Formats: sequence, C-alpha cells, structure tokens
Amino acid sequence: MASTLLKSASLTLLVALFGCSEPANEYSPLETPSGVSLNNVKQHIKTLASDDFQGRGPLTHGEVKTVGYLSEQYKALGLTGAYKGKYLQPVKMAMVTANQNMQLNVADLSFVAGKDFTARTEQLQPVVDVRSSDIVFVGYGINAPEYGWNDYKNIDVEGKTVIVLVNDPGFATQNDALFTGNAMTYYGRWTYKYEEAARQGAKAVFIVHETAPAAYPWGVVESSNTGTKYTLMDNNLNASKLPVMGWLTLNATEQIFNAAKLNYQDLKQSALNDGFKATSLNLKADLSFKNEVSHAKSHNVVAQITGSESPDEYVVISAHWDHFGTKQTDSGPKIYNGAVDNASGTAATLEIARIMNQIHQQTPFKRSIIFANFTAEETGLIGSQEFASGAAVPTKQMVGLLNIDGMNVLDGTDYILQYSKDLSTMESYLAKAAKAQGRVVKMDPRPQNGLFFRSDHFSLSKQGVPSLLFMSLGDTDPDYIAHKYHKEADDYSPKWSLGGVKQDIELIVDIASQLANNGDWPKWTSDSDFKAKRAQDKP
Repeated sequence: MASTLLKSASLTLLVALFGCSEPANEYSPLETPSGVSLNNVKQHIKTLASDDFQGRGPLTHGEVKTVGYLSEQYKALGLTGAYKGKYLQPVKMAMVTANQNMQLNVADLSFVAGKDFTARTEQLQPVVDVRSSDIVFVGYGINAPEYGWNDYKNIDVEGKTVIVLVNDPGFATQNDALFTGNAMTYYGRWTYKYEEAARQGAKAVFIVHETAPAAYPWGVVESSNTGTKYTLMDNNLNASKLPVMGWLTLNATEQIFNAAKLNYQDLKQSALNDGFKATSLNLKADLSFKNEVSHAKSHNVVAQITGSESPDEYVVISAHWDHFGTKQTDSGPKIYNGAVDNASGTAATLEIARIMNQIHQQTPFKRSIIFANFTAEETGLIGSQEFASGAAVPTKQMVGLLNIDGMNVLDGTDYILQYSKDLSTMESYLAKAAKAQGRVVKMDPRPQNGLFFRSDHFSLSKQGVPSLLFMSLGDTDPDYIAHKYHKEADDYSPKWSLGGVKQDIELIVDIASQLANNGDWPKWTSDSDFKAKRAQDKP
C-alpha cells in the first residue's frame, strides 16, 4: 500500500505541474498539405515504447513518465487542456491483483491457474470464495430480444457457476440470417458474457476458449487476465460486478463435461438454435483466491484546439496510451513496450495535433477538436469509459470520434480497413477521404473478431457518438498477431518505413478537418442502442 501511495502522490504532483444540420452533400479533400513529419512520429514511438517508460502500465512510474511526456508535447504545440483547463483528466481506479496460487476444483478434477483456466474479479474484496457452486452450461450466454434469443430462459443461475461459449451463433454457423453471420455482434464479446451473467445473478462465469471464435490464442487470454488488472470504482466496492470472471481451455472444458457424462461437442452443437435449453452438469465448482486491492488515480490526457464559431461542438481524435507494463517472471522482469499497440497511435495523435494546429493558425476551424489519450484500454476500456461519462465534455456535444489503435508501421497500402458495415454516416467520410488519396475501402477481413467492440471508441459509441476505428494489427505484418500482439516482442524497429502511418495521418486529418468545418452531425444508419442514445441527445 505504501508503494501505491507513493505512485498516487507522484501522479498528484504531476497533475499540479500542468496546470443538428443535414449531412453535407459535397466533400472537398483537404487542400492544405499535411506536412507529416515521420521524424516526429518515429521519435514519439521510440520514446513511448522505450524500456525507460516501463511498458506504460497505468498507476506505475511508467504512467508518470507517459502522461508527463504527452502533456508537455501538447503544451509545446500550443494546445490547451480539455479537462477544466487541464491536460490530465483523473480516472479513479482500483488495482486488483489476483493471487495466481489458486486451483479450480470440479468433482475429482483439479485445474491449474494459467495453464487450464484464468480467474479474476472486479469486486474490491480481499478474498473471493466459490464453494459448492452448481455448474450450468448456458450455450452462448446471450439474451437478445431483437434476435428472439435467450439462452437463460427457464433457468435460474443465481449463485451458480456458468460455462458459456465465446462469440455468437452467427459465427459458428456462418449463416448470415443468424445474428450477423460471420461478423461478430456485441453479444459475442467476452465483456457482454460477463455483463449478462452478472444481471442473471451468477456467481462465476467461465468462457470456453477456442482460438477461431475467440480470435486469439490462449496465450493472449492468459496474459490479459493475470497480473494487476484495473477497474473503475463505484461507491459499493463494485458489489454489482461478477464475483468471478474466468476462462477455460478447451481441454479443461472437455474434462469437466466428461466428468458429467456429457459430450461437450454435442451440447455445443445444440446451442446453435434458439430452442436450446440450458443444461445442469450436476457438478459443483470450488475456487478461492486472494486479491491485493488498492485505490489510486490514473489519468487520461486531453488537449484541445478551440473552435472559432462553434466551440462547444467537438470532433474527437483518440488513442490509448497504456500497455501491459512490466511483469515479474522466474527469468526476470519482462517489459511489454507495446510499440505498435499503441505507442504508434499515441504518437500519431501528437503529430495530427501539430498539423491541425498549424492549419488552425492559418484558417481557424469552426468547431473544437479534442485529442484524447486514454488510460487502461487494455484492461477494459476504462479511461474511455470515464471520458464517456461526460466529465470533460458531454457526449451530446461530440460530433464524431476517430480512434486509432495500432497503425501500419510498414509501407503504405492502396486500401484502408473499415471495421463496421452500414452503422453510421462516418463510413461515407472514410470512403471519400480514401478516394481522395487514391485508395479504396476494404472491409475488415476478420469481422468474426469483433474489433469494432474492442477499442476505446466503443465506450463513446455506446453513448451515441458515431465513431471510426483505425487499426492495423497484423494486416500488413502476418507475424504480428502470432508473435508480437500483447507480447514482449512488440518493440520499436528502426526498419519500419512508417509509410502506412503517413497515409493514415493524412486521411484522419482530412476527415477531422471536414467535420470541424461543415456543420454536419454524422448519424447512425442502423437501428441500435447507439442510434437510440444519439436520438435522445439530438432530437
């Protein structure tokens, strides 16, 4: 706790140092040359992804260095602070570290943490106990009235341990008429599985990991769910959160089902139709683990260019600054520098801010532009959730969001990836800006991965803000996902050409400039909770 207080004190000291119109019918590409400085970008990435920044873990000395560096850069560019005149927006968080010396016991089976399963909690309790909890298989764990689907019908899971499948039935069947076919819906995301199970009163949830529907190998699950995790805090020690958020390997799952004299593959197949009935395994789960819990403040970094005519309307450009920090292992400390994910995106926001401020000095933008670098994206979009609460700027005043999460650090391409389909008119801005560059829009080649639901823009989308995601994680580097993503190997390389970074910075500057001047309020085009929320804000 003393070290936590020291970290919090250091961050506090750092804080003290810094101080509805119709859519436009015409699209005119930005005339002012962007003047992208790849030397600037390169230096920012090298600095942010250096060992000196210790992997940019929230609530560590790496955060002190990171938010200090970003604040100084924005200040030097002449931008003002966007949170009550300050560059740093406080994000009250708890650090929860589950002791990995735990076992999951089911009947005569014992499973090892990390190897067979992961378990953690967002409840701020020193000990989590699951004792003699009945185990129930609830298929995909989805309750979706608009699809006529409810895996929880006719079953009471209060206090029980629930096993659920990852992704959604559309992916498993590749049937476009079922959910959205191969493209993952939010119902397929692990975050949704936990949220719905908590609403149903479950004690624990274990998601079955299979690489194809999860879209990442077990190593990503293990690294993402162990060590110190972060959560926003409420006034009730997060008692409404799920007590146990877990994953199971396929091998461990099949052992459990075999012990219940059930066939996992057969039950998995039965979960693909809306007539599925939850199945009790007639087994009980036992799991206990201790948590180290401490409270502190992390920070988003927010800076703005103030508009000349509509200063209370905001175009937001964002990227998360955090990564996984430093992990202690038997072989010594391992620093997860996250050069592509997401030092590259953070560096791009600085360069975009420099370019757009130069344009603004010549011809002022009518609307304001906010540059937001969020904390704790890697552990659940926490910083962007706080930003979406409206403490800095009400979401109803946000015109649209352009979010960067990993850039193409290699050569330029003749296309730009789009991570949604027919969701909002922001997509037309992407198409027109790409065309002006001589590029085409290429749809996400892996829609089953649900990337639209996995980055910071989604926190704002849920609050009704139309958003675009700019991401290149492995699209031009086939080795990236397998050997670098969320691993120690995601380091800066002097061999990078940064041609793709230059292209996308120019494109983002173009779209943001259009939105900052044309008076348009982009709209959601598909029926969704996002569209309903924006309709409430913009009747």
